Amino acid sequence: MTEYKLKRGKVAKAVTKGYKAIEDGVVGGYKAIEQGVVSGYKRIEKSFVERFLEEVGENEDGSDREPNGEK
Repeated sequence: MTEYKLKRGKVAKAVTKGYKAIEDGVVGGYKAIEQGVVSGYKRIEKSFVERFLEEVGENEDGSDREPNGEK
């Protein structure tokens, strides 16, 4: 079966175009805010890791216990 839709007139096309412009601006603004928040979080995370954590070697499990079970 063939699908149909209503034809849009000049006014509808103008309104749709204006709506899309507003929508794109709002979405772009939210994306910019999101990017700022994410990059800020990454800076904080990197600083935390550099200050408080260290890499674990291949034979280490990350705990502070000695191999015989004592701390």
